[in-house]
Amino acid sequence: MDKLRGMEAFVAAVEGGNFTEAAQRLEISAVMVGKYVRELEERLGARLLERTTRRQSPD
Repeated sequence: MDKLRGMEAFVAAVEGGNFTEAAQRLEISAVMVGKYVRELEERLGARLLERTTRRQSPD
């Protein structure tokens, strides 16, 4: 995983409030945003976002 891409996805998700908004900002799919954030979390060994069915927020 590209660390920078994971961080970009994380920041976009926090700023946008959800993976869909982040995906639009980054011009990628929401699934890829989720994948990048999940990989970043695994790499850091910590959950970064509190996920609900509607929003993501910093954990």
